[in-house]
Amino acid sequence: MSCNSCSTGKDGQPRGCKNNGTCGTDSCNKLTVFNWLSNMSLPSNQTPFDCIEVRFKNSRKHFYRNTENLTLSIGDIVATEASPGHDVGIVTLTGELVRVQMRKKKISPESEEIKKVYRKASQKDIDVWSRARDREEAIKKRSRELAIALGLQMKISDVEFQGDGSKATFYYTADDRVDFRQLIKDMAKAFSIRIEMRQIGFRQEAARLGGIGSCGRELCCSTWLTDFRSVNTAAARYQQLSLNPQKLAGQCGKLKCCLNFELDAYLEALQQFPKSDVKLYTEKGTAVCQKTDIFKGYIWYAYEGEWMNWHKLTTEQANEIIELNTKKEKVISLEEYALELMEEDTKTNFENVVGQDSLTRFDKKPTRNRKRRGVQNKKKRRNNNAKAGATVKNNNNNNQKQKAGNAGKKGNSSGKNNPRNKNNNRAKQQGDTARGPKNTGNKNNNRRKKSNKNAKPK
Repeated sequence: MSCNSCSTGKDGQPRGCKNNGTCGTDSCNKLTVFNWLSNMSLPSNQTPFDCIEVRFKNSRKHFYRNTENLTLSIGDIVATEASPGHDVGIVTLTGELVRVQMRKKKISPESEEIKKVYRKASQKDIDVWSRARDREEAIKKRSRELAIALGLQMKISDVEFQGDGSKATFYYTADDRVDFRQLIKDMAKAFSIRIEMRQIGFRQEAARLGGIGSCGRELCCSTWLTDFRSVNTAAARYQQLSLNPQKLAGQCGKLKCCLNFELDAYLEALQQFPKSDVKLYTEKGTAVCQKTDIFKGYIWYAYEGEWMNWHKLTTEQANEIIELNTKKEKVISLEEYALELMEEDTKTNFENVVGQDSLTRFDKKPTRNRKRRGVQNKKKRRNNNAKAGATVKNNNNNNQKQKAGNAGKKGNSSGKNNPRNKNNNRAKQQGDTARGPKNTGNKNNNRRKKSNKNAKPK
């Protein structure tokens, strides 16, 4: 709920109209009513309706008679009749729509109980009213401390001052009757004002204080719902909801009022379904209802003793079998009916029925230049990999040559004085002669080794 003058910040967060509860168009307040007759003029020779609707703190509204014929419009602050003194409120509705609202709330326009409007509030009246409202929070805290000190089983939820600051109304909730006579004496002595105690229900308390529901929106009772109808757990059973008290209860601690919103549609749809306690008799066995899908119109049955195997039927098929059973006729089995549904393609693809956009709509799409760059980058990578492979091969060859040279040096140094190497060399010579001309390289190596042995040191 917001008025036309509410602004939005750069980050998308609402700033509000900064009227602090005195919205000029009454669109930011609780239980607002849109005046759809405001642009229509009255017929000739017809006097305007003399009653107006005035809003006070939170959701408290009353009708008053404009006996002084003041020119009032929505958002004007007026001083109204009260007992004793006067009260200050804001005009929320004028004209012929007030007559409709009075008829809705069963209030007669000719009733003598309707109080009158004194005048438009002056600056002095507004200052006294604002100072009195500033005291409400501190007085509420102090009154709770007094109630706890007296050991009273009650909760003071809200305090509302009268416009002239002479009287304060304390709204409280309690499970049983409370004897608060001593509490009134203590509060009158501490605050020096007239005290009025008013007990309200838990739903009325939530409506006065307001809040955000589990759905993420403002509470229905504080925005538009005025009549509180009784809600039973049967409403949750008909809608096949889990009987979890934490999920079914609202902020008031009672069952949510929204459970009654779609109850009639569910009851109308359930009329086509057979009762869940009716059994289906077949030649294969007796089937018992396990589950129902109200939206798709399907029912699942299982044979007694085969509880893990469920067979899906439509409401028409189930009713057809029940009619045959009433005639003392049995169906062969439920599989015949279930196969008809199995042949149908039950796959449903995702459909954007709400009109939501894709989450990747802001992602930049790849362009042709990027593709060309990608091809060039691949070629560069291939060339670099080929060069790197060639360098690695050269390094490996060099390392192998160095290792072979070092191994030869070690063999020469060790073979000078080791007699085993002589025997090995002789065996190699014999093997080389047996192999033939292919191993000429080994013969030359052996000759070199012999020459090195016979050589005398200088």
